[in-house]
Amino acid sequence: MEAALTNHEPQRILVLGGDADRERVGLNLARRMNLPLVVSGGTNPEYAQWLMQDAGLEADRVRLDYRAQDTLGNFTSLVDELNRDGVHHLLLVTSEDHLPRAMTVGAIVAGSRGIRLTGIPVSCAEHCRQEGLGKRLGDGLRAVAWVATGKDLKPWARRHWPQLFTEP
Repeated sequence: MEAALTNHEPQRILVLGGDADRERVGLNLARRMNLPLVVSGGTNPEYAQWLMQDAGLEADRVRLDYRAQDTLGNFTSLVDELNRDGVHHLLLVTSEDHLPRAMTVGAIVAGSRGIRLTGIPVSCAEHCRQEGLGKRLGDGLRAVAWVATGKDLKPWARRHWPQLFTEP
């Protein structure tokens, strides 16, 4: 509830990796808005550093974090650190087809720590793949379970109901 009511200006930018265009948008926003940037699960470090240099952003204003394996992990691997740093409002940068699911997961996980998200969609043009409601609901349930237990229950569910998981 606190996250929805915060009136803080954005304090940090979070880019969900998976596409260099997302990182470029995040880097340009960070430079223009003079905000620190966190890239979760992005391009390889060498390429990311080249993108930073190309965008004219100092390396000390960007944190590259490669712990996340999926959308839930993008948030769970960082949310407690962001909370400790006093972050109350994040700009969330991801592709337009991924943004609805990322906002669902992020609203639950980051919201549990009082962090509000503002989504920034990045065009994916011909590469867009609309995600189904099932994937959004499934990740939303995983996020609720993580908030309640501190654990991602997907590995447990895969072991007990492998037939439910047809994609990697």
